[in-house]
Amino acid sequence: MSAQDQREHDRAGALAARFAEVFGHAPDGVWRAPGRVNLIGEHTDYNDGLVLPFAIDRSALVAVRLRRGGGPEGDVVDLASTWAPAGEELSRVRFRAGGLAPGAVPGWGAYPAGVVHVLAGSGGVEVPGFELLLDSTVPVGAGLSSSHAVEVATVVALDELLGLGLDRPAMARLTQRAENEFVGAPTGIMDQSASLLGRAGAALFLDCSDLAAESVPLPLAEQGLAVVVVDTKVAHSHADGGYAARRAACERGAAALGAGSLREVPDDADLGVLDPETARRVRHVRTENRRVLAAVARLRAGDVRSVGELLTASHASLRDDYEVSCPELDLAVDTALAAGALGARMTGGGFGGSAIALVPAERAGAVAAAVERAFAAAGLRRPAAFTVVPGDGAGRVR
Repeated sequence: MSAQDQREHDRAGALAARFAEVFGHAPDGVWRAPGRVNLIGEHTDYNDGLVLPFAIDRSALVAVRLRRGGGPEGDVVDLASTWAPAGEELSRVRFRAGGLAPGAVPGWGAYPAGVVHVLAGSGGVEVPGFELLLDSTVPVGAGLSSSHAVEVATVVALDELLGLGLDRPAMARLTQRAENEFVGAPTGIMDQSASLLGRAGAALFLDCSDLAAESVPLPLAEQGLAVVVVDTKVAHSHADGGYAARRAACERGAAALGAGSLREVPDDADLGVLDPETARRVRHVRTENRRVLAAVARLRAGDVRSVGELLTASHASLRDDYEVSCPELDLAVDTALAAGALGARMTGGGFGGSAIALVPAERAGAVAAAVERAFAAAGLRRPAAFTVVPGDGAGRVR
């Protein structure tokens, strides 16, 4: 068992014991789903484009037990989470599995509730009540897909406990619908897919038009490299207006160019027919797809180091054409590059969250320290900097 697997196993054991304390009996099992870092391919997923994320060694764990025997509480879902307000041991959410409507469950509980809503709705599954205890090491609001990790852990657990036999692409589609229809965030398919399909030591090359997926080697340690994540501590939300506005602009651009999605727009299409803002949004998506293809080609050839320049070009496009960066993300990227990173960019939806830097492993600490000093000099909140490695996708831990 690897050191990471041992840590997950130990966490799962502790969570199962805590579950017994909270609910008075043992769970049926414990399941995990990792967060993700998107190496490159940002804001392309909802345009049927190409992405290259990897699952990370930080995850959401859920201990779950189905209610049995029916009765007046047979469809009651009782959730608890170690994500709790200051001064409280646990955050609690309770609802009935039947008749859920969007907006009915607030806060973090909306993510498991959304999965139940979609399963019981068009999925046609009779979802009984259950108890669930959540613990997550994926930073919230950092652009590392903490919400999708919760949804994926929930759907993987319910799939096994209810014997649904869903395949991984079906689970990805289901959790996307939970996010879109129940939570109200117009996200694409990438985050769930990375959490479900990730492999240790590899990135996931995903075509979001048909979910065709390929594991591409990402031998960071073998090539003396590391990926440093800088959580700027600027919170963001996919449910806010900025993300939705970018998606709407892409849809307008595709329609104006006579295509169903930006993926279908030919390379020689005349962007001059678009207003300047929409043209910039479209240009980012088209060039980002090309950067993903270039990154995949370099990884297949074993040349991880040269991917760095593609990351930096991606950030410039996200900053200037897609306009989803922010001063804190720009500072993190610029400082990392000045401190010796091979490439750096914002990752995730933007408007805050995290940046990533591809660095020589021996420079990881120096890069992190340089970013912290730069934030302090600018009078900004201290960021959190840490390394991540590509890990395995979701599954049962115990």
